[in-house]
Amino acid sequence: MKTHDWPEVASALTAALKPLRSGAEEPMKAFSALARSATQNGALDSKTKELIAFAIAVATRCDGCIAFHAEAANRYGATRDEVLETMGMAIYMGAGPSVMYAAQALEAFDQFAQQRPEG
Repeated sequence: MKTHDWPEVASALTAALKPLRSGAEEPMKAFSALARSATQNGALDSKTKELIAFAIAVATRCDGCIAFHAEAANRYGATRDEVLETMGMAIYMGAGPSVMYAAQALEAFDQFAQQRPEG
């Protein structure tokens, strides 16, 4: 049983964010700049940083964050095993409620992985 259609969650949230981006233009530009700065390769590569964000999304119980970071982890080439280890850390840090969100996060990653082009 699917709990969510995660690609649809990401798509719907992307659409819902458009009025926020135009209505609160300067704060949203600043947030985007922060995101670009935080996720660029440095001592940690972008994939590792996305996995960290994915774990935080679970620990903070943010459905939208799960959708966006499942998609990004997939885009950066994370494997299912890497996601499972990441969910283990999220569970450790977030206790019982994180177990429930970790199941949803894995489902989200799997749905995006099914959409990834081969090669």
